Amino acid sequence: IMPSLVGSEMCIRDRNRTLQCCNLQQYPHHGHRQGVVCVLGIGSSGLRLQPVGNEKRTAEQGKIKQNKNRVRHPDAPCQDPQTTAICTTGRSPSGTLFTVTVRPRTVFWSAPDAGQILRYALCFAAASGTMEKKGGRRKMEKNEQRYQAYLQILKEELIPAMGCTEPITVAYAAAVARQTLGELPDRVRVGASGSMIKNVKSVIVPNTDNMKGLEAAAAAGIVAGRPEQKLEVIADVTPEETKAIRAYLEQADVKVEHVENGVTFDIIVTVWKGAHTAQVRIAVFHTNIVRIEKDGEVLLDLPVHGDEEENLTDRSLLDMEHIWDFVHSVDIEDVKPILDPQIRYNMAIAEEGLRGDYGANIGSVLLDMEGNDVRVRAKAYAAAGSDARMNGCEQPVVINSGSGNQGITASVPVIVYARELKVSEEQLYRALTLSNLTTIHEKTPIGRLSAYCGAISAGAGAGAGIAYLCGGGYEAVIHTVVNALAIVSGVICDGAKASCAAKIATAVEAGLLGYNMYIRGQQFRGGDGIVAKGVENSLRNVGRLGKQGMKETNREIIDIMVGCK
Repeated sequence: IMPSLVGSEMCIRDRNRTLQCCNLQQYPHHGHRQGVVCVLGIGSSGLRLQPVGNEKRTAEQGKIKQNKNRVRHPDAPCQDPQTTAICTTGRSPSGTLFTVTVRPRTVFWSAPDAGQILRYALCFAAASGTMEKKGGRRKMEKNEQRYQAYLQILKEELIPAMGCTEPITVAYAAAVARQTLGELPDRVRVGASGSMIKNVKSVIVPNTDNMKGLEAAAAAGIVAGRPEQKLEVIADVTPEETKAIRAYLEQADVKVEHVENGVTFDIIVTVWKGAHTAQVRIAVFHTNIVRIEKDGEVLLDLPVHGDEEENLTDRSLLDMEHIWDFVHSVDIEDVKPILDPQIRYNMAIAEEGLRGDYGANIGSVLLDMEGNDVRVRAKAYAAAGSDARMNGCEQPVVINSGSGNQGITASVPVIVYARELKVSEEQLYRALTLSNLTTIHEKTPIGRLSAYCGAISAGAGAGAGIAYLCGGGYEAVIHTVVNALAIVSGVICDGAKASCAAKIATAVEAGLLGYNMYIRGQQFRGGDGIVAKGVENSLRNVGRLGKQGMKETNREIIDIMVGCK
């Protein structure tokens, strides 16, 4: 095998000038030695290819003695369980050769050495157009700024949380306020921005005996919170403490007030006991405590400039091309400690969602309605994780961009596909790295809270990860993302609640459709609605839509939800 060629992407233009890309990947051959597989999506009738095993062969292919036995290939990458994958085996001078066809417009070749694959690609280039290298990965060294920044971004964003993150943030602020006060308060005021009120109103707070709302979240943090555990602040509540939370709400004076300080994400918890008082403010993102005050003495005071995330690693370093480089360059040992909890926690809550009775049981409905193939399972498991999480399941998840639903959506479908395809552990880690960073990149210009449903971004990220697992190169990944966002951008966020699970299923479906469009030569092009020429321009448009364009939509949603109109 020529290692320098494995992983590169060779692209040719057909007679219609449509770009077709071939990605060279290592692939095991039915128990034989490691080979190289070339995956080429055929999207135009102008590009005519003769797969190996066809009666019409080139001079090079004519050396192959054809084996007429055709069998279903059990390990074909991205094999659709509903589609027969035909494998033709033969002998070439250099060893066993396989030709696998999955669907009429996708051909998989594999050969014992990359040089033979490259000769085929050159032959097709000569017959059909010109060859160019596009989206090929560049080795990103560990000492580079972006390598370290991307690793730190993953560490900042992929953290465990118990329950929906907005009510948990309220519980965290309340727990810190009670700790600062030094005793159980008898009066509590929770000041919350409109977006926080929206996201907390309809979701069950874990370990509260199915109570909802900001008052329940604050009471849980005050009575049973462990502030050192941050977003797992109420993960270890005992049954006795659950009873005490309800009793505290009945006895104490706990009220919620709407505050607007020019910050979308804003929580201010003030507590009193007799003549003593304490106040804690969390702003911009979920664990960002910016002010602590006790009896008029300011103990912590950090500046807040609108929604700017000044205490986090610079997200402007993210772009799809460098994310692609990082995915192929990262030392797996660097991301393994970050991704292992995501795999363990998020799959566990997805499985619990399918076992139990949570919310509208969207995951179970999908399996009952559509069957059990991998595409349905990818949607159903992700939806089931949200079913459980939105409806009181007391299990943690690893979040993405401040959201457990986004963390589930960005990871669970990718894990489901990886298990179906029986890929290596390394491939799974790289696919999850791609999915998570793509989701973060999409979400950054939108912001933590918006009227734009965050699951949509995560569904496109999952589509990117699945495209990678299916052998897709850079072009496949970026077209998957743009196609997916073109399909479902505009789905609103009307707070955390049971219907989030159905939106997640829709987002994952869009990611899968976006990829399947690409491998069939279909795409949405610049000028089609908010789609622009180039993936980064399209992502900027989506960010503008979510942050600026939907501001008034967000206000209207809040008014509807709190009954102001």
